[in-house]
Amino acid sequence: MTSIALKSFLGLRQSSPETTHFSYRPKLTTHRRKFTVVAGITSPKLDGRNLRVAVIGGGPAGGAAAETLAKGGVETFLIERKMDNCKPCGGAIPLCMVGEFDLPLDIIDRRVTKMKMISPSNVAVDIGRTLKPHEYIGMVRREVLDDYLRNRAKDNGANIINGLFLKMDIPKEKNAPYVLHYSSYDGKSGGVGEKCTLEVDAVIGADGANSRVAKSIDAGDYEYAIAFQERIKIPDNKMAYYEDLAEMYVGDDVSPDFYGWVFPKCDHVAVGTGTVTHKGDIKKFQLATRKRAEDKILGGKIIRVEAHPIPEHPRPRRLSGRVALVGDAAGYVTKCSGEGIYFAAKSGRMCAEEIVKGSANGKRMVEEGDLRKYLEKWDKTYWPTYKVLDILQKVFYRSNPAREAFVEMCADEYVQKMTFDSYLYKTVVPGNPLDDIKLAINTIGSLVRANALRREMDKLNV
Repeated sequence: MTSIALKSFLGLRQSSPETTHFSYRPKLTTHRRKFTVVAGITSPKLDGRNLRVAVIGGGPAGGAAAETLAKGGVETFLIERKMDNCKPCGGAIPLCMVGEFDLPLDIIDRRVTKMKMISPSNVAVDIGRTLKPHEYIGMVRREVLDDYLRNRAKDNGANIINGLFLKMDIPKEKNAPYVLHYSSYDGKSGGVGEKCTLEVDAVIGADGANSRVAKSIDAGDYEYAIAFQERIKIPDNKMAYYEDLAEMYVGDDVSPDFYGWVFPKCDHVAVGTGTVTHKGDIKKFQLATRKRAEDKILGGKIIRVEAHPIPEHPRPRRLSGRVALVGDAAGYVTKCSGEGIYFAAKSGRMCAEEIVKGSANGKRMVEEGDLRKYLEKWDKTYWPTYKVLDILQKVFYRSNPAREAFVEMCADEYVQKMTFDSYLYKTVVPGNPLDDIKLAINTIGSLVRANALRREMDKLNV
């Protein structure tokens, strides 16, 4: 969540029985969202059945989508291969997500109220001084969060299928079904899986950066980063240091275009980094991140190693017919900060809401126009955020002097307040005109000093 808040930034036939996996099932929180049903005039009524929708992928995007669909009267199928998936993810979620998605507090490992931003020269700036007593950044483990959302979708009527999506047959006639091909892993067919098909009226692709649904609709490619993370069990006395603290490291040593992190989990820390431009050097950057945090994680034991691609921008196409992409499959990860969990869940819910509305609670067929409303609302709400964070990454992550300037700016309390308010609540936060002018002057000053420092360094390297 290492965004810096500038004024412009603030615009912001199932074929096999179901199998239960990874049984984390906290008490279900009941929360009914009301929908205004507006079905298309040309949308035909479904005879003797409800609309059938498949959600491919069981992460935050898929779980949120499946729950919303099932609550809205749609016959819902969620297909996920890895029910205990541990994606290499920092696991930070904004405070607004806890309330907006009714997350129980017992799935939140840590409530971070302090952060340290550490520059290439190891100058550390404390961030979080402007947080109110009740405010925090939640730290979760993806295997726990994802399982909770899937189980909640199931409790609301969704059919959860432990299966691997293979391909999709696109209908040639209007309103004909999409035929999904997948391997079912219900425990009866060993490790190979049983080949199955499923006919549905619409599909939500929530299957991540390597989305097969995206390939099925020729959605196009996008640039991606490689995220590498190690979960490290450290001694209790060192774990106490990270009780409510997260660290973020910037510098060419940890990543030429991203940052390294140490985020606290329930009984360990997650140490990781990422890069777009130098993927082959990711392990070298990971070693450097561990080196920078060496004193604080000394004596730790690596208990899990994770790596995964992370999209850098939305795909060229996110919708085709009655198939829509959400979450990482659509490319909804912010640059500069790398935030994706909230946007995944939010996009899954928004897409599902439009399907529920367009189908009159599952009673009518949906059309491409119904799903397109989700994209229009999404882009209107969040596109400015993505563009500004893209600019910030290009400005402040381009060199070590620029990163020093970035960390220097993070020391400003006004920057911290605007950044945290925007991150925690995902709403427009009015700025103070005088403070905005001061921030602009300070930003220019930091960049001037960064450029001067870079020129001096270039002279030394000649």
